[in-house]
Amino acid sequence: MFNNSGWIFLPAALVALAAGCATRAPHPSPDLREVSAPAVLQPGDALRITVWRQAELSGEFPIAEDGTITHPLLREVKVAGLPVANAESRVREYLERLETTPQFVVEPLLRVVVGGEVRNPSLYRLPPATSIAEAVALAGGVTDRGRLERVRVFRDGREFLVDLTRPEAGAAQSPIRTGDQIYVEPKHSWLRDYVGPAASIGGLVLTVINIMIRIR
Repeated sequence: MFNNSGWIFLPAALVALAAGCATRAPHPSPDLREVSAPAVLQPGDALRITVWRQAELSGEFPIAEDGTITHPLLREVKVAGLPVANAESRVREYLERLETTPQFVVEPLLRVVVGGEVRNPSLYRLPPATSIAEAVALAGGVTDRGRLERVRVFRDGREFLVDLTRPEAGAAQSPIRTGDQIYVEPKHSWLRDYVGPAASIGGLVLTVINIMIRIR
């Protein structure tokens, strides 16, 4: 801590800690569209089913862990792992066992999380055609502290940066996929993000110095 001339040298660990305050996360992949494959249903998603004159078969039903529809009569219909169109065919096959020409509508709802600087962060179930920009809007939009140009999307173990101020770029209009985690970054405050942590580190340094002085 002290050399022979009395000058103070900070431990390397404290210097590294101070430098870490300004460290940014790794730069994410630039294009979300490269992984915008057709939507596939997974457990945790849901189906909104409307059957004409069959109120007991109508409603919004989550997909269970075993891939089936959580409804007493529709329980044997397994839809997890299927593209959206195939799931509708499975429901039709079951309903045709009850009546010859069933009149029904199936709307898949994909599970996504929208968080960060949005007004209503939560878990949402949204139609597959919902875009990243629309998902943020449905979560109440960006707060005053949110950065529209820095929206992070975590999908399939990868991270993507989306700029919602440039809808013409295409990524903002990319459709959601089940399991997406959409995070709106906060605006940076020099006082909050750097001065505050630096003051805390300064306090830690002074504490270490005092301890070293006492044990000399």
